[in-house]
Amino acid sequence: MAKDFFAALTRNTISLVGTAMVVASATLIITLFVIQQIGFEGGAYLGLITFVALPMVLMAGLVLIPLGISRERKRIAAAAAEGEEAIARFPVLDLNTESTRKNVILFLVFTTISIVILGSATYKGVHIMDSVEFCGTVCHTVMQPEYVAHQRSPHARVPCADCHIGPGADWFVKSKISGSWQLIAVSLDIYPKPIPTPIHNLRPARETCEQCHWPTNHVGDLLKVKTVYAEDEVNTEAKTAVLLRVGGLAGRENSGIHWHVNPDVQVRYRSDESRENIYDIELTAVDGTVKIYKAGDTPEDATEWRIMDCVDCHNRPSHQYRMPDDEVDLAMASGGIAKDLPFIKRESMRLLQAGYESHEQASEQIPVGLKAFYSAEYPEIASGKAEVLGRAGDELVEIYTSNVFPAMKVDWGTYPNHIGHQESPGCFRCHDRKHKTEEGDRISRKCDTCHTLLADAEEDSEVLKMLNP
Repeated sequence: MAKDFFAALTRNTISLVGTAMVVASATLIITLFVIQQIGFEGGAYLGLITFVALPMVLMAGLVLIPLGISRERKRIAAAAAEGEEAIARFPVLDLNTESTRKNVILFLVFTTISIVILGSATYKGVHIMDSVEFCGTVCHTVMQPEYVAHQRSPHARVPCADCHIGPGADWFVKSKISGSWQLIAVSLDIYPKPIPTPIHNLRPARETCEQCHWPTNHVGDLLKVKTVYAEDEVNTEAKTAVLLRVGGLAGRENSGIHWHVNPDVQVRYRSDESRENIYDIELTAVDGTVKIYKAGDTPEDATEWRIMDCVDCHNRPSHQYRMPDDEVDLAMASGGIAKDLPFIKRESMRLLQAGYESHEQASEQIPVGLKAFYSAEYPEIASGKAEVLGRAGDELVEIYTSNVFPAMKVDWGTYPNHIGHQESPGCFRCHDRKHKTEEGDRISRKCDTCHTLLADAEEDSEVLKMLNP
């Protein structure tokens, strides 16, 4: 029996290839798995090979083996029909024969081992595909902007799947189906550049964000102080201080910015695909009354009604792209760029916005351009503070390569942040005094509803002196 079984595997090409695929892939899976278990870190690509590619090869081999045996038996049967010696198409399994029992047990053992390997690899493959490294580095060019931005965000330690999929099997299946098309788009190079936002099939934030962030918690007021620098020779420093009325709900009347996510209130809207232009707004108040605010005739491109949630304002919670002036101000305030270098703010802005064809070109030309300016205008600084200039150049390269991605056509401002109203209309998409009901009621635009301005780009703020004596 064993002789016939192994003969069936080896006397036809299809089964022989299938057997080789099964043995080779199973051996490689086990070997690579052991290597990873003992501490070798091969990254996302090794995980992709070990737990996705090789199991697919193993499955293909398992399919080829019986296919080849079946085709071979059909060939033998056809020959027998023409007068040649007839050979049974299916083996007769007589378990009373010791050799047959041994071969059946051997077959079952190897089949069980293959199933265990395949199941473990599939489980591990799903785990690998849900990792931040896999999402960000396997499709390097496509996901590079989002991956780099994620690494610099407040959610850098939160895995992609926690927000993009969340708990439960239904959204897991939906995400994998969506991912299948994304894989095809990347393989055929038919994906848009830049990737359009927002993601319209993203799971509602109340099912993901609110696993950690509770809108029922009362935050109250938060003080935000921003340091800014002028583009003059001395990089004049000034500070803006804003008291944000974040609010929240905790057994008391809800107010402030987080009034919008009050569970007793529902806000819906219709907009264009980008959600930059909001046309109709529907408010269902605590007492159940409904008001509809319109800003004129609703265009034909208006999307379906959407319930407002966290990401309508916090639209870049994990993939933040800052504007060049914000980045330079932050780097100067933190010491990454020396603020005593003459005109460093102006020159930084010039170099960051010069326009480069690639990260490599920017990495080469930004430090050279900075050094050239100081060599021409301030030779004593170029020679005496070469190390300081070098650090500033490196910081500017880091800023550029973290926010601009020429290969994906991502430039400054491609993905604006809707928090506030600095990078985009933000709050003013609704609070523009243009949206009104049929009765003439308008949505408020009072600044002190959301914040109080304590200092506005002041060099010597009395308020800040009182807060930080």
